[in-house]
Amino acid sequence: MIQLKSVREIDRMAEGGAILAAARDLLEQSVRPGISTIELDRIAEDFIRSKPGAKPSFKGLYGFPGSICTSINNEIVHGIPSKKRVLRDGDIVSIDIGVLFEGYHTDSATTVGVGEIPEQSARLLDATRRALEAGVAAARAGNHIGDIGAAVQGVVEAAGFSVVKDLVGHGIGESFHEEPQVPNFGKPQRGTRLVPGLTIAIEPMVNAGRADTRTMPDKWTIVTVDGSRSAHFEHTVAITENGPRVLTASAQPRP
Repeated sequence: MIQLKSVREIDRMAEGGAILAAARDLLEQSVRPGISTIELDRIAEDFIRSKPGAKPSFKGLYGFPGSICTSINNEIVHGIPSKKRVLRDGDIVSIDIGVLFEGYHTDSATTVGVGEIPEQSARLLDATRRALEAGVAAARAGNHIGDIGAAVQGVVEAAGFSVVKDLVGHGIGESFHEEPQVPNFGKPQRGTRLVPGLTIAIEPMVNAGRADTRTMPDKWTIVTVDGSRSAHFEHTVAITENGPRVLTASAQPRP
């Protein structure tokens, strides 16, 4: 069942989203060659818990051990932070974060280059970020879930990359995963109609190679079958009468 939110509930989610955005920005600044993913996890958890009323959504969610997901290179999502996973120059790392604030969740992700990255990886990050922007722009009252997916898919495939179809975005609010599902592919005017009060996580996951995925033996980390690199960008978005409201936007716009 879809849970629509009141203006007050959306405002509360935006407060949590501001905490999440600040944590995400801090992590982007912290990524460097030689840092371990468990260090990034500690930075995130310490920052989130320093804010009254906030805690990491992921910690313990379905048994997940970390406060963030850290997925390196060919890892698409759900990478487990570890002191053994040390970032190296040329890597890309996807960082997925959730914040629970006063009873409401928000969710966001970014992919960051470590030092100097290959040109194809830079193009992959740019295309995935633009796909998220296109998906958000399509998240308008009167449109449908399919409009979001079609917008994302169009940007990704025009850039020569593949949309992951095994994983989707989702509704979000008092529960971390709510209805509806939000695929990153589709046809315009298909699927659930977007109405004011709907809050969703839009999250393009894009592979440089084939779209196929597989799950690693840890039962969490999902990787590309062909070993190609993958990028992941995500925002929590509210559908309003005045257009999409990004609840996890940075206070400082990206240059």
